[in-house]
Amino acid sequence: MRQSPSTLFDKLWSTHEITRREDGAALLFVDRHFVHEGSFHGFSQMKGRGRKVAEPSLTFGVADHYVPTHDRDKPIANPEIAEMVRKLEQNTADNGVTLFGLRDPRQGIVHVVGPEQGLTLPGLLIVCGDSHTSTHGAFGTYAFGIGASEVAHVLMTQTLWQKKPKRMRITVDGRTTAGIAAKDIALSIIAGIHADGAQGHAIEYAGSAIRALSMEGRLTLCNLSIEAGGRCGMVAPDATTFAYLKGRPYAPQGALFERAVEDWSRLCSDTDAEFDREVTLDAAAIVPVVTWGTTPDDALPIDGLVPDPSREADEARASYIRDALDYMAIRPGMRLTDIAIDRVFIGSCTNARIEDLRAAAAVLAGRTSKVPGLVSPGSSLVKQQAEQEGLDRIFTDAGLEWAESGCSMCVGINGDLVPEGERCASTTNRNFKGRQGRGARTHLMSPAMVAAAAVSGHLADVRPLLAGRKV
Repeated sequence: MRQSPSTLFDKLWSTHEITRREDGAALLFVDRHFVHEGSFHGFSQMKGRGRKVAEPSLTFGVADHYVPTHDRDKPIANPEIAEMVRKLEQNTADNGVTLFGLRDPRQGIVHVVGPEQGLTLPGLLIVCGDSHTSTHGAFGTYAFGIGASEVAHVLMTQTLWQKKPKRMRITVDGRTTAGIAAKDIALSIIAGIHADGAQGHAIEYAGSAIRALSMEGRLTLCNLSIEAGGRCGMVAPDATTFAYLKGRPYAPQGALFERAVEDWSRLCSDTDAEFDREVTLDAAAIVPVVTWGTTPDDALPIDGLVPDPSREADEARASYIRDALDYMAIRPGMRLTDIAIDRVFIGSCTNARIEDLRAAAAVLAGRTSKVPGLVSPGSSLVKQQAEQEGLDRIFTDAGLEWAESGCSMCVGINGDLVPEGERCASTTNRNFKGRQGRGARTHLMSPAMVAAAAVSGHLADVRPLLAGRKV
C-alpha cells in the first residue's frame, strides 16, 4: 500500500512522535537540548523536584547571552551576570553536561556553535530556551525555541509535548543579482507576508535561489523564520549540507558519515506532498533591503521612501506608522538613503559567521567608517579564522572595534548598548523598541549593507560600493 506523500516536516515529526494525547498534542523525543545562562530557571525547577538531567550526553551548555565581549581575562564586573555565568558552570558540572564556557576556545553564540561543532545534524529535533533556535533548521532539522518550564521538562525527560504546526512552503526561484544576501531574501519574505504571516506554521524554504545559498546563508534565513511568525524554518539537506558537516567534531566520521549521508539524502518533501500554504518569490526581483520601523516586517528596498501614514486608508495601520516614525525619529516620505546613522553593529546569531564578516570586510577594505561601531564574531573559532584571514585588521583600520564572541549588542544587556536616541545600522534580527538599549533606534540589514552605511554615514545601497571588488 502506497503511503501518503509527506513533507520534510511530516517526516521529522513522525520519527520523533512517541505518543499522542486526546487533545492532539504529541510527546516528542528531543535529540539535542542547548542551554545557556538564561536556562537557570529550568535547572532550578528541575532541582526543586529533586531530579537530575535525564540524558546529559544530549544536552550542551553554551555561555553566550550575557557574556562580556571585552576584557575576558578579567572577572566579570557585573555581579548579576557573573552569577548567571557561574550558575551555568555549576549546573552543567553537577549534571555531567558538556559546556562550551567562557574560557573554552570553542565558545560562541549557541546557534553558531551547534552547527560548527557538528552537533546540529539533519533529521534531529533540537530545542533551546531561545526563540532563534529555528536557525538550526538550515540542516533539515526540526528546531524551535522553548520556555523555562519546557526547558525543565526536557532536562528531566528528554521529551516535550507539542501540537503539530501547519505546513508552509516558501519557494524562491531564479538567481539573485550581485550584492544580494540571505538577509535580503529573508527581510523580503517577512515584508511580504508580515510578522504574523507564518503564525502556526512550520516553514520549508525551497527553490533554486535557496539551493544556491551557502550553509551560512541558509542559517540566516532559518534564523529569521521566527520573525515571520513561523514555529520553525528548514531547508532540506543536500550536497552543500554534507560538505559543511564532513569532518566536524561531533559529526559521524568515516564510513559512518557516508552511511549517514545516505539516510540524510532521503530527508526531503515528496514531489506531490501538500502544504497548507504556499508562497513564491522571484529571486531576480529582490534588492538590498533595510527596515525603517519597529518590527522586522517594516522593511523596504533601499531605494524606497519611508511610509506616509496620511496615505493609509486603514486607521489602525496609520496609527502604527505614526507611532513607529515618532520612535524612530524619521519623517514620512523621506528617502531611506537620507537617514543618517550614529553607529553600526556586525554580529548576532543571524549574521556573525565567517561569510558574513567577509562580506562586510569586502566593502570596508581600504575605506573609513564615518561612525563608530562594534564587530562581534559569532564564535571564538570564527574570530580565530577571521584573524587568520586578516579581516580583523580591515575592521580596525576602518575604525570599528573588534570584540570577543557573544550575543553582544543584539540583546543590549551585557554592556554593549546603543546609547539612548542613537540610530544603529545592525545585522541583528529584531528592531523592537529598546531592543539594543533604552531608546535605541535599530535598522536591520545585511552585513554588507551595514558596512555600506558605515562608510557612507547613512543608509546606503551597497551595490555601487562593490564595483570592482572581490565578493
